Amino acid sequence: MQAFQQGVQYLLSFGVTVILPLIIFILGMCMGAGFTRSLRSGITIGIGFVGINLVIGLLTGQLGPAATAMTQRFGLNLEIVDIGWPAMAAISWAWQMAGLMIPIVLIINFIMIGLKLTKTMNIDIWNYWQFAFIGAAVFGTSGAHHWGIVAGVVGAIIALILADYTQKYIAEYFKMPGISFPHLTALGFMPLVIPLNWVFDRIPGINKLYANPETIRKRFGLFGEPMMMGLIIGAILAVIAGYDLRGVLGLGITMGSVMFIMPKMVAILMEGLIPISDAAREFMAKHFKGREIYIGLDAAVSLGEPSVIAVGLVMVPITIALAILLGPVMGINRMLPLADLAVIPFIVCLITAMSKGNVIRSVFVATIVMALVLVFATLLSPAQTSVALASGVDLQGNAEIGNLDRANLITWVLVNIFALFP
Repeated sequence: MQAFQQGVQYLLSFGVTVILPLIIFILGMCMGAGFTRSLRSGITIGIGFVGINLVIGLLTGQLGPAATAMTQRFGLNLEIVDIGWPAMAAISWAWQMAGLMIPIVLIINFIMIGLKLTKTMNIDIWNYWQFAFIGAAVFGTSGAHHWGIVAGVVGAIIALILADYTQKYIAEYFKMPGISFPHLTALGFMPLVIPLNWVFDRIPGINKLYANPETIRKRFGLFGEPMMMGLIIGAILAVIAGYDLRGVLGLGITMGSVMFIMPKMVAILMEGLIPISDAAREFMAKHFKGREIYIGLDAAVSLGEPSVIAVGLVMVPITIALAILLGPVMGINRMLPLADLAVIPFIVCLITAMSKGNVIRSVFVATIVMALVLVFATLLSPAQTSVALASGVDLQGNAEIGNLDRANLITWVLVNIFALFP
């Protein structure tokens, strides 16, 4: 078992920019795309993800210091440390049973496709850590490895079902036919977001409010273009953080760059995906008449849509304000959001798609969601801290840890249900 775990850790150490192109190449060959087309698609997708990760790194590197400055300026003192998703992913993979999640989830996925219970083939292997996290959190709460595995598998099944349900929004809004997101960061609040949208559709006045990047661009011309929206939002964030003129202009230009560059990186990735998606449809039409299969990917591919980034940036100061309201004021939040603030666009991407790019509606829904994210992050902190300690992580001064990425409704429900079993 230890050798297997070490093998999994070695494979994962290559990162998504190597693992995903390899999977795409193998998938293309199996689907009959041919060696040349499969290899070109795999390499192109790898290049696209490198570009996306560079832009996300730019976003994270600039938002982190700004968020720190905001919290210091407003005197926030919350004891749970937001360690960010990369650190939490490493801790989740260090769980003794984590390596088993990859083959088990893949087998369950193939069975569900065979039984027509899902159309999604989840090839986003790296993000299987999200299912491993559920298992690790159950173990951290109850000490039961076996129920941790079961909980992680149930999380993977729910992700596939919701990926199928939300695929229509991905195809219609993001213009990505045949692509779905079995990604719990994006899907984690769907059981709440779906009824919330229904409610907002029926509230007089609010249901008439509409603004997307296109309408903003028509109304405001140059100042409505995505890069200018990024510049303005970035500058406002810098002012809130108390930056001087140099800092305000610097953060503004950086956020404008993110809004301008990200769609181009996603376009490169989609250039590689289209041949494989076409080959998958041809394969299913030939061998399984009437069947359709979706390629399940990381929700990062949605960040090329300007409204997603715009909503994500607007939600940064709102999330910090919520931390104050729910923390020192109401006493139901104990986490200071810092390292994972750049994850917010992943959390809101499907909210934005389901709102058809309506930035106003998306911010309304996202505000409710982010309030719950903070509450769930606080509630899940003991389990995360236990897993970190069991993995040998040195928590300086007995610190409590958490993160925004894993604090969602589905994860919280599964951890609490399966932690009850012996």
